[in-house]
Amino acid sequence: MNSYMRGLRFGIPIGLGYLSVSFTFGIMAVSYGLSWWQAVLISMTTVTSAGQFAGIGVMLNPGQYIEMLVSQLTINVRYSFMSVSLSQKVDGRFGGIYRWLLGFMMTDEIFAVASSEETVTRSFFAGLSTLPYLGWTVGTLIGALLGNILPHRLMSALSLAIYGMFVAIVVPQMRTRKTVMFVVIMAIVLSCLFYYVPFLSHISTGLSVSICAISAAVLGAVMFPVKEEET
Repeated sequence: MNSYMRGLRFGIPIGLGYLSVSFTFGIMAVSYGLSWWQAVLISMTTVTSAGQFAGIGVMLNPGQYIEMLVSQLTINVRYSFMSVSLSQKVDGRFGGIYRWLLGFMMTDEIFAVASSEETVTRSFFAGLSTLPYLGWTVGTLIGALLGNILPHRLMSALSLAIYGMFVAIVVPQMRTRKTVMFVVIMAIVLSCLFYYVPFLSHISTGLSVSICAISAAVLGAVMFPVKEEET
């Protein structure tokens, strides 16, 4: 129980952060035509901010299953590597169905906190995941309900909050690491090409985002390879 409570305390700031971000998702989902319960159901079954924002756009255009597959794999594949990495630090009792739960609640912030532990117990991880899950779900509910009340202009303005969060994450890294700045600039250039060039502009948004992200990352890896430390 002590381990669960300690994880619960560590999850408080993550839960508060998810509350504000998922609030924006709820507003955007309703503005796209989804009902409040559909938005909440999405957040309860897929705890992935970028994946959800990209997914609802594709969901509005039935039949684009390949685009959905490519975009979600591109956005969420990092969680697989995080889960594999963290699975090397879990204790012996953290097995079976609990490993599935670990993968379901694997996010950037939860991974960062859990990976700082010498050994991750299932009670600690359960406590760490509780408030983020509740914050993500409740925030979506509040945003979706308010989305049915607030004026359309205000909803459009609040929907920009998610992009502000990503900017706040990327900009500090750009200021200190030229490799990150190069990748970001290349992603911007490629995005502009897909938006303004007549032939490329016909490619769907979800697929173009995936192409830009992968291309920029590959170019960054080729131009600025990370050398392995000699042992």
